[in-house]
Amino acid sequence: MIDQQLLRKDIHVIAQRLATRGFNLDQTAYNLLENSRKQLQARTEELQARRNQLSKAIGMKKSKGEEVTQEMADSVGVNEELVASAAQLSQLQSDLQQFILGIPNIPHDSVPVGKDEHDNQEIKRWGKIPTFDFELKDHVDLGALHGLDFESAIKITGSRFAVGRGNIARLHRALAQYMLDLHTTRHGYEEINVPLIVNADSMRGTGQLPKFEADLFRVPRKMSSEEDGHETESQTENFYLIPTAEVPVTNMARDMIYSLDQLPIRLVAHTPCFRSEAGSYGRDVRGIIRQHQFEKVELVQFVEPKDSLEALEQLTAHAEAVLEGLEIPYRRVLLCSGDMGFGSAKTYDLEAWIPSQNTYREISSCSTMWDFQARRMQARYKVGQSKPELIHTLNGSGLAVGRCLVALLENFQQIDSSIRIPSALVPYMGGVEVLVPRRAS
Repeated sequence: MIDQQLLRKDIHVIAQRLATRGFNLDQTAYNLLENSRKQLQARTEELQARRNQLSKAIGMKKSKGEEVTQEMADSVGVNEELVASAAQLSQLQSDLQQFILGIPNIPHDSVPVGKDEHDNQEIKRWGKIPTFDFELKDHVDLGALHGLDFESAIKITGSRFAVGRGNIARLHRALAQYMLDLHTTRHGYEEINVPLIVNADSMRGTGQLPKFEADLFRVPRKMSSEEDGHETESQTENFYLIPTAEVPVTNMARDMIYSLDQLPIRLVAHTPCFRSEAGSYGRDVRGIIRQHQFEKVELVQFVEPKDSLEALEQLTAHAEAVLEGLEIPYRRVLLCSGDMGFGSAKTYDLEAWIPSQNTYREISSCSTMWDFQARRMQARYKVGQSKPELIHTLNGSGLAVGRCLVALLENFQQIDSSIRIPSALVPYMGGVEVLVPRRAS
């Protein structure tokens, strides 16, 4: 959530900056809400002051034995108007809050202005793109020979799910374990295990709600209570399957006030992720590039504001280290203003080379959210006795396990459809250096 003080002070400037990311800030609607709020708040405060005056006057007159009929009548009228005014103010504040929750983050000054992915800036390339002297297979055909099973997944659940068997299951597990070990032993992250179901407050805290509810898997839960031994009417509370570990991990900072010596905080979690992929029909329907359920190793940092940009460079380098350790060619791309995520102030995408598509595909997105999430969550830090200030939050995939599996299968395939295992991963595969196709079952 962006700072309301900025809207009140420089709404035209904010509107111009948001326009670079394709967002039209309705200044008329905001000004109408804000002006109404100020007027109603002023009137409510006047009524509160008048009520206090009447209460004091009534008390003084009663102490002297004087008549208070008129003051009591006035007090009743003021109280009735105050109750109505306070209710209107509460509703107006709620409407204003909902309006602001729909406004995306302001792009950092270092973000290039652009419309879409075509305006992103390539920062670097790493690794040698492999060449093949045989007809290469994509990860679907290769995976089928090693235990990637879509038919069972369709029978069990439906499309955009997969079952991994044998080599595929083992390789998938090894990749996640390698990533976790790298980030905890070399990069200084603390591994945590988090719930896969979160409440609506957590989704709002990181920016998934209210804007992206259609992309989420909602889990309604009926809540009931007992009075005098009888169950009362039940209410439904919405919970959600996490779309990324960013949600539960980042929300650990909600309503926290850290001391300066606790920062920076680096956390890593390996979890399944669940996304409905609303509006993405027809995209990547073949294979496991875009699934309803996938696994990801997520990196999250909480830092002082002055360290935010440096932390983004470090976090991105931590994700790159996974690709380099696995010998997977990739490139780093700085996203333009029009291609960034809703809550991001600056984002780097890492894209792995996918031979069958003859292009790079996103495998990690690393962002500083500036104070956007922290303001929603009231995640703060303080120095000594000074007033608490908002922290900055960062997150990035380190990496998406399934997409890493795709890149590994395709880049390290051999003429007999076997898969060479990168040396860094061999210990996680029990010393196996080459995966051979499984026999038909």
